[in-house]
Amino acid sequence: MKITPQGIAGAALVEIEPHTDERGYFARSFCTHEFRDAGLALDVVQANLSQNARKGTLRGMHYQAEPKPDPKLVSCIQGAIFDVIVDVRPGSNTYCQWVGHELAADNRNALFVPPGCAHGFITLTDDAVVHYLMGEAFVPDLARGVRWDDPAFGIDWPMAPVVISERDAQYPDFGGSE
Repeated sequence: MKITPQGIAGAALVEIEPHTDERGYFARSFCTHEFRDAGLALDVVQANLSQNARKGTLRGMHYQAEPKPDPKLVSCIQGAIFDVIVDVRPGSNTYCQWVGHELAADNRNALFVPPGCAHGFITLTDDAVVHYLMGEAFVPDLARGVRWDDPAFGIDWPMAPVVISERDAQYPDFGGSE
């Protein structure tokens, strides 16, 4: 694996290094030791799948509040998405900054979302399937979100959403999200 730090403190792009032969390829997509060596802590306690039928489906921007913020490793195992992290951690030197990457079954990349950061994506293809390795179990009372188009962040999405949940569309401006 190649782990490259991103513009958000603690975030990283994870690129697999496939070993190929006549059968196809084999690659490590997660390794506790390699992550720890790169300064990333992810003790996997849950794995999630998100199936998205239509191109232009937007999910986010979600995070889990203290005392159980949820680090995650996100990959797209079918189709393609534009995946975004926003730093909503007060006191962080990258506070209110964002990074985004295309994650696709074809490029096999993943994005590590540090605890306390908001995460979301928009699908670039129909039938996109997103896989999450979670470092914390979901706690409904700690679930939070910020608006995908909040001017406090200025995210440069590749397209406007076609499908978005009412909850995601109606999150308040960041100043009122807690």
